[in-house]
Amino acid sequence: ATSDGHADNTRVIKEFVAGTAGGIAQVLAGHPFDTIKVRMQTQPTPPIYKGVTDCVMQTVRKDSVLGLYKGMASPLAGVGFMNAVMFAVNGQMKRFLQPNPNQKLTTSQQFISGAVAGGVVSFLSCPVELLKCRLQVQSAASGGIQYKGPWDLGKHMVATNGVGSLYRGWVITICREIPAYSAYFGSYELFKHYLSGGKPHSEINAATLVTAGGFAGITCWLASYPQDMIKSCIQSSPAEAKDARFSNIRNAVSTIFKEGGVKGFFKGFTPCILRAFPANAATFLAYEVTLKALDRK
Repeated sequence: ATSDGHADNTRVIKEFVAGTAGGIAQVLAGHPFDTIKVRMQTQPTPPIYKGVTDCVMQTVRKDSVLGLYKGMASPLAGVGFMNAVMFAVNGQMKRFLQPNPNQKLTTSQQFISGAVAGGVVSFLSCPVELLKCRLQVQSAASGGIQYKGPWDLGKHMVATNGVGSLYRGWVITICREIPAYSAYFGSYELFKHYLSGGKPHSEINAATLVTAGGFAGITCWLASYPQDMIKSCIQSSPAEAKDARFSNIRNAVSTIFKEGGVKGFFKGFTPCILRAFPANAATFLAYEVTLKALDRK
């Protein structure tokens, strides 16, 4: 039992390291798309951007190309760690549901493992996403640059409203993460199996991993985009602004629907889906390659 426990611990550490590599790859590949998504989601009514291209052009004109990378420090530090936790929890859940290593997990067990990973990671993702959203909607042109980065903003929020203020929007975050990561990990295994023709994992090539990861990213967002829209509106609206429109989930849903109908819940969907494929292809490729390298040692 001791050697099994040691093997389990070693596996968790390897998954943690590989998940970190995946998270960093995801942020580097996808952050500019994410900035555009958040800006389009949180723009006022009437909209200030005519579409994705206009949003990119205005951002670059006002804040330079670096404007697309605003708020990246928070997810770069946070997403690496979050991904590490998520992949490690997902791996641990899979082992828990599969007492016999020779027995394949069912599709529903893959989806359950992902859902548990999403629930756990919401405790980490809520403050990271909150800081990222606030920084992404700051603009040099509006004179709205108040914070130098996530640390500066986080310190201000805790000093002003306490540690709890970093968890603004946690309920909608967990409502996003559970279906999102259930779909993410479950569909990744399905796509991998289908695209490889059912080959054993060790024989699957990089192109298949990249494709399966990209499609898993798209599936993840299809399962959670309206929740993400509600979350962005709540989190980018500071509590101290006393903006009743986004003070809670019910008010946010009502405001979004009043201003844009059902389509309002899909603002910024195009840059999100454009980002989903490359960002998550990079995530899973970095994860699998790192894990394979660690297994060789």
